[in-house]
Amino acid sequence: MELHTYDINEKYATSVAYFSMEFAIDQALKVYSGGLGFLAGSHMRSAYEMKQNLVGIGMLWSYGYYDQDRNEDRTLNPQYTRKYYYFLEELPVKVSVRVDNHDVHVRAYYLKPDLLGTAPMIFLSTDIDENDYASRTITHRLYDGNEKTRIAQEIVLGIGGVKVLEALRHHIDVYHMNEGHSLPLVYELYSQHKDKERLHEQVVFTTHTPETAGNETHNIHLLHQMGFFSSLTLETVRALCGCKDDTFSLTVGALKCAKRSNAVSKIHARVANEMWAHVEGRCEIIPITNSQNRKYWADKTLIRALDEHEDYELLARKKHLKKILFEEVADQTGKIFDPEVLTIVWARRFAEYKRPGLLKYDLDRFLNLIQREEMPVQIIWAGKPYPTDHGAIEIFNELIHMDHKYKNIAVLIGYELSLSRLLKQGSDIWLNTPRITREASGTSGMSASMNGSIHFSINDGWHPEFARDKRNSFTIPEVDHQLDIRDQDRIDNKNMMDILEDTIIPMYYNEPKQWVEIMKNAMSEIEVEFNSGRMAHQYYEFMFDYNR
Repeated sequence: MELHTYDINEKYATSVAYFSMEFAIDQALKVYSGGLGFLAGSHMRSAYEMKQNLVGIGMLWSYGYYDQDRNEDRTLNPQYTRKYYYFLEELPVKVSVRVDNHDVHVRAYYLKPDLLGTAPMIFLSTDIDENDYASRTITHRLYDGNEKTRIAQEIVLGIGGVKVLEALRHHIDVYHMNEGHSLPLVYELYSQHKDKERLHEQVVFTTHTPETAGNETHNIHLLHQMGFFSSLTLETVRALCGCKDDTFSLTVGALKCAKRSNAVSKIHARVANEMWAHVEGRCEIIPITNSQNRKYWADKTLIRALDEHEDYELLARKKHLKKILFEEVADQTGKIFDPEVLTIVWARRFAEYKRPGLLKYDLDRFLNLIQREEMPVQIIWAGKPYPTDHGAIEIFNELIHMDHKYKNIAVLIGYELSLSRLLKQGSDIWLNTPRITREASGTSGMSASMNGSIHFSINDGWHPEFARDKRNSFTIPEVDHQLDIRDQDRIDNKNMMDILEDTIIPMYYNEPKQWVEIMKNAMSEIEVEFNSGRMAHQYYEFMFDYNR
């Protein structure tokens, strides 16, 4: 079956299968949780625009990640609602995978490239009548908290994805693992041809985070029992990966079996090479900085005003976009925000190291900030904590309790593609506060900058590659990442609040021409290196066609 509906650009003729546990492609297709999916979605859009010979392989999550709802007191209440996608086509292939000594049937669904403007996509599901209930639940929830279910999901993605492509007789030159979740594909390929050199030529790998939770480990005997290693014996797996103990790291397994791997920013490449320096026989880790698809994210009227050098139209459009965002704020919170007031947004996955509560670290200073009458501010938080990350949920709920008391702060639920775009288009400042060295990339600020929302960030991830302080962004000075985290938080909070009070707020109200110049610089300078077309090209140049 021919999956591509477009003529392949000869520059990108190498046939690639891009495996990812999540893809954020459209609001109507809820098969993603956060940044990894947003990145993969932008990649698929640019692959379509550049007519690359690439197909995306993902999972059709019956209940998605989760739906954000509220309890009676407005605190977070995760909900799971069955999703249906009538715009996907069932493919005429049926495959099965062995999971925990049981055959699990996998059905594949096709997203045509022209429908949503992506590379051809195949989504895998086990939630079908041929399977028993336990097997059906494998593709119920993205990042299921049960360890065996999580392993089963990875088997379906990796081994099931390879088998579907083979059943479709779609030849693949390079298998790209976007994170280690699809690692079982390596063992399925090796079980077929038993050629380690050939395997290395076929596989590339992207590592996305230095965080422990993002670098999965499991007991090697459990993985073997579950079928993670396809039909290979444990002795073969140990020889292939050089694993001597019983704790198996998916990241290490990927680094040892790929011909090349990449980190997602220049800083992350340095951190990742230090982090995995002890791994013998690993492939090199190069930087390919993440990016976002400008065509999807940027407001077209804003871009036109920028291109035509119409500052008045740019400001008028920005004010209109703020009003649209504030309609959502009013709908969710009953608060009427003012489009004339400086609006700060913190919105991304809620995780402790991203520090969503850093603004209120010094509570007295924070309360003075939000209660000021001259040159006031409005602050919006949004984001999805992992549904069983009780620490992150507690931070989310603390902010909601504070939200009740003040008219100019809001905590929004439903942080998915549509709300994310509203926030990026309607904010003045996009705030990013991770602990230094722990934000591998952090792409949300890119799509915010595309919409004239000025990135105000810790100097981590992609930010140092873009930022020119007070020209296209604002930068919170670096602190020593080896300091105690309480000292890091205290210093970062002070530096952040100093910049807000002494530079950002006065400039917004007193120097509107300078503010507009920074907006315009951000919008112009983000386009060159941080549009995902650059990234999609570099994957072919440095990963897929490497050594060809």
